[in-house]
Amino acid sequence: MTDNHARVWPTLRYRDAPAAIRFLVEAFGFREAAVYAGDDGVVAHAELRWPGGGGIMLGSDRPDSVIADQPAGVGSVYIVTDEPDALFAQARAAGARVVKELTDEEYGSRGFTVRDPEGVYWSFGTYAGA
Repeated sequence: MTDNHARVWPTLRYRDAPAAIRFLVEAFGFREAAVYAGDDGVVAHAELRWPGGGGIMLGSDRPDSVIADQPAGVGSVYIVTDEPDALFAQARAAGARVVKELTDEEYGSRGFTVRDPEGVYWSFGTYAGA
């Protein structure tokens, strides 16, 4: 790949997408790139950028979604970070539920796993792939 644009974008559904967006920004440091919400608070589409490149897309739990069969608050995402210690402290301070404490893995990564308020698993580590 010759450019720096992510080609993989995890997509998630949340019962309370506006609250999820606030949490993901505060706890993990995502940046809002786009949020399309109606006056009723239903988020049709949101894009949150990861500072290291790429990001996620999410929306409200609604029956007209292409992924309507996927329950809200379900998923598991791994994200590369150069600062796992600081991010772990930030996530914990924001109320993320710790599933796996900050750990040095046998394969050289340092990272952790937490869950957001709706139950999605978020793993962060220094392992960037082979």
